[in-house]
Amino acid sequence: MMDVTIRGAGIFGLSIAWACAVRGARVQVIDPNGIGAGASGGIVGALAPHVPENWNAKKEFQFQSLIKAEPFWAQVEAMSGMSSGYGRTGRVQPISDASQLALAHQRAENSKTLWRGKASWSVSDNAPRFAPASATGFWITDTLSARLNPRLACDALAEALRLRGVSFAKEGTDQGKTLWAAGAEDLFHISKVLNRPFGNGVKGQAVLFDLDRRECRQVFAQSLHFIPHADGTLAVGSTSERYYEDASSTDEKLDRLITDALAILPELKSAKLILKWAGLRPRTQSRAPVLGAHPLYPDAYIANGGFKIGLGMAPRIAEVMADLMLEGIDQIPDDFRPEKSLF
Repeated sequence: MMDVTIRGAGIFGLSIAWACAVRGARVQVIDPNGIGAGASGGIVGALAPHVPENWNAKKEFQFQSLIKAEPFWAQVEAMSGMSSGYGRTGRVQPISDASQLALAHQRAENSKTLWRGKASWSVSDNAPRFAPASATGFWITDTLSARLNPRLACDALAEALRLRGVSFAKEGTDQGKTLWAAGAEDLFHISKVLNRPFGNGVKGQAVLFDLDRRECRQVFAQSLHFIPHADGTLAVGSTSERYYEDASSTDEKLDRLITDALAILPELKSAKLILKWAGLRPRTQSRAPVLGAHPLYPDAYIANGGFKIGLGMAPRIAEVMADLMLEGIDQIPDDFRPEKSLF
């Protein structure tokens, strides 16, 4: 008899399964599509913080999770013997004009308090290696941002779970406490059954280049993330499309993204393009992750709505949901509760 059933083998489901398993719970993971089949099988892997201003529970939760990410992934890698591609390598951002420069300096001051000495946000006129041109001659660098290879991370988690005795299946019967972490598919289903918007899937498209900048910071410029992965590839993404015809196909929107990326970082022009990706990211009506009681299934739980920040949120979400299911301890921020997406 299992103590916990996790329905969904994406980053939320696997991370929560891990948090439960290391506490001694007997866990099974059920997903008809296999490991990392949805948004968690993407290619970008930007673990990037919210800016240090207008602090709230969501930003604090994400900050805690980003700090916890390093020991979390170290533990997974030690157990599995596999790389997750994690690295807290930091981030660089060009500053476009005088008003943004003033704002960047203010955020640097804010970070001293809000980030509590655990990471830094700074402004410099010394151009970092592998950085886009800056119209002001200044750049932001932070030491909180990290990278993760989504596919490798899911595979490493799955292997660590297997070694912990966790079983995987495409079909099965719920046993013990049940948690649904089934991504956009479940959000669509909840909305349909309730006959009101609860969440949906937002399409994203991204591209992978053969360019080894693994020792460099990630770049954020003109709403694009440039992530130098530990395996010598470099991912760029993503589009954000609420309306689309085919969720899994790439199209002219990705072509435009590639054109923009080459203009921002011209050295990409000589790099081989090795992969294009498209898929749906789960987004709730509140735009925050949704955690707690499942809206449809009595006595079941939900963890969904990672959208663009799910990879970075996973370590803390895993901890909070394991606390709730195994210990009855509820630390879910009010803004993350299901009712916040039922308006």
